[in-house]
Amino acid sequence: MLQHVEREGPDLITDLAQQRGMTIQILRVDQGAHLPDPNRCDNTIALVLGGPMGVNDRQTPGMEWLQRELEWLTIWHQQRRPLLGICLGAQLLAVAAGGSVGPLQVGEPPMPFKEVGFGNIDWRFPPEAEPWLKVCSSSHLALHWHGDRIHLPATATLLGSSLACAEQVFRIEQHALGLQCHWEVSMGNLERWIQEDHDFVVDALGEHGPSLLRRSVDCYGKAVEQFGQLFLSNALDQLTKAIPIIKQQVD
Repeated sequence: MLQHVEREGPDLITDLAQQRGMTIQILRVDQGAHLPDPNRCDNTIALVLGGPMGVNDRQTPGMEWLQRELEWLTIWHQQRRPLLGICLGAQLLAVAAGGSVGPLQVGEPPMPFKEVGFGNIDWRFPPEAEPWLKVCSSSHLALHWHGDRIHLPATATLLGSSLACAEQVFRIEQHALGLQCHWEVSMGNLERWIQEDHDFVVDALGEHGPSLLRRSVDCYGKAVEQFGQLFLSNALDQLTKAIPIIKQQVD
């Protein structure tokens, strides 16, 4: 797991991984951790988590570690190793596969927009037609917390969109899944996000944004968390299926 800020950890994914007997290693490349040789990572799924930085910040002084992550993920992706990218992680996955990331804009003329709070994800395929969506119905609420938009590479298949941002859920072939939205966060930990990212919330939703988010948690939080467990459990199942394919290709 590549983690980029303390508050945005694996959260619900930790229990799901442990239920499958997986061991977990959290790497903080921003704090000097070394990335492993992909060729020595058989039977491994990479989870790349979110953070307040964007993939385009990798050229900023002091952010050279982000460029190292991108170069490592590019090799990981080229070897078709299983990968789940969330928020910043989804941006890194898209760029590693040939896509790009820019500011999210809405309206006419287009204006910068921060998508923060709970909103629907609508699926681009019938759930029965797409293994990654088999636990889904027509749409589901997710937590949004970003101001960027991913421009997908040609190899990506768009699976789900929100009203403000089309590129919310995508897969690349059958070995990588990107989520611009968040289903990994437990509602208990979301309070820490609201407190520590207060200025971002206020910038997106106004001065009453933190209170609005807390009321939304009371209304929707339990259902979003329950679906997150189902969706991410299925995602781990699909990613696990990619592991034997890797071994054959690398060998």
